[in-house]
Amino acid sequence: MRIIFMGSPGFAVPSLDAVLREHQIVSVVTQPDRPAGRGRTPTPSAVKKRSLALGVEVLQPTSLKDQKVQAQLARLDPDLIIVAAFGQILPQVVLDTPRLGSINVHASLLPRWRGAAPIQAAILAGDRETGVTIMQMEAGLDTGPILAKEAVTIRSTETGGELSDRLAELGAELLKTTLTSFLRGEIKPVAQDDRGATYAPMIKKADGLLDFSQPAAYLSRQVRAFEPWPSSFFFWNDTRIVVRSAYTVEPTKLNPGRAGVVDGLPAIGCSVGALVLDVLQPAGKRAMQGDEFLRGAKGFVGGKFITPDRT
Repeated sequence: MRIIFMGSPGFAVPSLDAVLREHQIVSVVTQPDRPAGRGRTPTPSAVKKRSLALGVEVLQPTSLKDQKVQAQLARLDPDLIIVAAFGQILPQVVLDTPRLGSINVHASLLPRWRGAAPIQAAILAGDRETGVTIMQMEAGLDTGPILAKEAVTIRSTETGGELSDRLAELGAELLKTTLTSFLRGEIKPVAQDDRGATYAPMIKKADGLLDFSQPAAYLSRQVRAFEPWPSSFFFWNDTRIVVRSAYTVEPTKLNPGRAGVVDGLPAIGCSVGALVLDVLQPAGKRAMQGDEFLRGAKGFVGGKFITPDRT
């Protein structure tokens, strides 16, 4: 079985390992190296790092719409393309290249949360469960027929990063068992019900800005969903303050947007309840407990934060 594997972040690495243990991967396709860190040094994806360590050929096309890239993939003569969080849309000509088509490991219970950020979307929406879906790919955005899916409960304190790690392992196991049955012709794909579709668009760094005119429960979920990236933050004295961990109290005597102290920790009133800032990280500094932050944050208590500064 000749397989092209397409993936980029850490979520895809367990699936890469699972496929490689039982099949031949003729090439791994991943995103080009991206600038990262303070020095903006070009940094390879997690999948590239793992592939090079395993001695697998790596391709990093800027776009799969490039006809030269499409011809290069066709010359590899794949039986199957497997995709896990690749980060680019696959044109129909690429989807049709392998004789058995293309399948995808998607981190949600499709048709709920189609799109680029299903893990964060599930936490942000307050979903009680999510999971992984193995689907056949077609031109639409995560619209293809379902081969298998498995659900898990979202833990009450789970962050986006923690849930991603769990779903990555679950996805690898589900891919392994599904692939065996799929190659034997034992699975009948099931069409998705578009009436249940929701969408999880790509997240931008600016999306992490906390809006204290929202209910505290929503902002608490945002903090969890966006940890560790893009992270949730607000500005105080022109300093970006990242909130690494928070919880809610309800009711509260704090007016919406007003900073105060709850349980010895900094807190900011919201439209409903208050967001208690358990762990914070001012720009350029280490993360610290909320009580430590308060000791060095003269003038924070009583400050007003209701209107986000999006400039």
